[in-house]
Amino acid sequence: MKKFLALALSLGLAVSLTACSGGQEGDSQQNAAISVYTNAYFAPFEYYDGTDIVGVDVDIMNMVGEKLGRKVTYTNVEFGTIIDTVSSGKLADVGAAGITITAARQELVDFSDPYFTSVQYVVYPAGSMEIDGTDGDVDYILWDSLADKKIGVQTDTTGDIYVDLEINSDGSADYDEYTGVLYGTETSQTRYDSAQLAVDAVGAGQIDVVVVDYLPASYIVEKNSGYECAALYYGGDEPSPTEEQYAICVTKGQDELLAAINGVLAELGEDGINDLVMEHMGLN
Repeated sequence: MKKFLALALSLGLAVSLTACSGGQEGDSQQNAAISVYTNAYFAPFEYYDGTDIVGVDVDIMNMVGEKLGRKVTYTNVEFGTIIDTVSSGKLADVGAAGITITAARQELVDFSDPYFTSVQYVVYPAGSMEIDGTDGDVDYILWDSLADKKIGVQTDTTGDIYVDLEINSDGSADYDEYTGVLYGTETSQTRYDSAQLAVDAVGAGQIDVVVVDYLPASYIVEKNSGYECAALYYGGDEPSPTEEQYAICVTKGQDELLAAINGVLAELGEDGINDLVMEHMGLN
C-alpha cells in the first residue's frame, strides 16, 4: 500500500519541470510583500469570510509576515496552478493551501516542515451508506463500497488523484502493475472547483458521494445538514487509511522565507496548529 501511495502521488501530481529556477533573495525581495497563492475553498485551512480570505494557513503566513516585517498578500487561484506558479517565482513566493508533500512537487518547490497529517474521507447523504468498520473511534468505509457510484472530487487534490487511480489503474506497467479497487466497475468521477460544489451536486442528485480530506469533510458536514462522513480505508487483513502530510511551499532559493515559516511552525507546535484548526472550525 505504501508503494501505491508513492505511485499515486508521483503519477497524479507530476507537473512540468521546465520552470524550476529561483534565485537567492535580494534586498528588494526581503522588503517586498510576500505573495501567497491559495485556493480559498478548503476550509478550515483557507476560506472566505465575506470578501476576506481567512483560515489556518492565513494565520500562519500572517505570523511569518510579522516575523519578517513584511506585508503578506493573498490571491485565490485554482489549486492546480499553485505549484507551477510558485516554482516560477514570478507571481507568487508561497503556496499555502493544505498542500500535500510529494516527490514530484519537491522537484519544483521547497517545502516547509509538515504541520498537519490528514486522511481521505467520504461525504454522503445521511443514511445512504453503511459503515464497514471501526478503527478505534474512527468509523470507516472501504473503497470497495464506492463501486458503481458517481464520485465527486475537488480538482487536482489528493482525493482527485486517488479516485482517478482506483478507477483507472489497470494492472499495467504504467501503474506499477497495480489494479485499482474500482477498476472494471461502473464507478465514475466528476471534478469540481471546490468540495462544496461537489456536495451541492450530491444534493442535486448528479453524483452520489464526495471524496475529500478529513477536515474539509468535517467542515462541510457541519455546515450542510443531512450529510455524514467517514474515513476512507483500504481493505485487507488490516484495513488502513490513506495518509498525507500538509506543508507550505516556497520558490526554490527563498531560504530566509522558508526558515521563517519553519520558525513559526515550530513556535506553534502541534497544539498551536490544533488550536487554530479548532478556532476556524468554530469549536472553541
